Amino acid sequence: MGFIIHTLFFLYIYLMTTEQTEHNMLMQFIEEDCFVNSHGKIEYPPVALSYGEKLIKTKSGDSLLPIPIGTYGNLSVVTAPPKTKKTFFISLLASVFLSGNNIYGGNIKGHRGNGHLVHFDTEQGHWHCQKVFKRVYDMDSSIKSDIYHTFGLRSIGHKTRLEFIEYYLSQKINTPSLVIIDGIADLVSDVNNLEESNAVVQKLMEWSANYNCHIINVIHQNFGSTKLGTGHLGSFLEKKAETVIQLEANTVNKDWVTVRCGRSRGYAFDTFSFQVNDIGLPTIVNDLYDPLKKYD
Repeated sequence: MGFIIHTLFFLYIYLMTTEQTEHNMLMQFIEEDCFVNSHGKIEYPPVALSYGEKLIKTKSGDSLLPIPIGTYGNLSVVTAPPKTKKTFFISLLASVFLSGNNIYGGNIKGHRGNGHLVHFDTEQGHWHCQKVFKRVYDMDSSIKSDIYHTFGLRSIGHKTRLEFIEYYLSQKINTPSLVIIDGIADLVSDVNNLEESNAVVQKLMEWSANYNCHIINVIHQNFGSTKLGTGHLGSFLEKKAETVIQLEANTVNKDWVTVRCGRSRGYAFDTFSFQVNDIGLPTIVNDLYDPLKKYD
């Protein structure tokens, strides 16, 4: 009996010691990973998508740098009321990112490097998703299919959607430079569920950091509301996003949609507008948006 008690005691000590060691290793990893050198050189964040350029003055000299729509390792949010062509705008961003620039994107530039784009649509059925994804190629036929990964996730539950996104980013692709989630609200059962909303946003921050990618999240905004998106999910996203991109109907030109920087942690890009042309492709119509001028 005494032998058994001694054995259990030492086993307990061993397990406690192992658990403490693992905990200390985790804390050490976090310490190294999260340390910020306040005396080091401040590097301009690598840009994923940009609109225009800005002259940045520093002690070491002046540099003309791209104004970010989004940088690597961060999140952005595209928000708009219904029927303001959010999905067309997302197709435009995807096409420019994959091609670097094209005739449809105006001053929008993509900074892809060798990375891939993974595009998840949670709202539409297969046929409509296929139309959206094909639109990206219609704007630039030189884009290679092996760098653009497309999925329609409407047919599966919200928990499985989240699990599949994590699986694909971690197991199936080595360099997810840009991730688009068109319908981020479909990753929770209720946008007002505090716990679920917080967990999803935490996952987004984890993915963007672990894969050094930029994640664009699309969320609806209620008509007449000035708040980003809806519910706790919209509030959490607004707090954590690097850039809030707001789409709104152009009050002067009814066929235009105006894009403005609702908030940015860096330099805000200038307001611009786009329209959908006669063959169903989104195109920048004027880089310098003047709300008082009537354009033909």
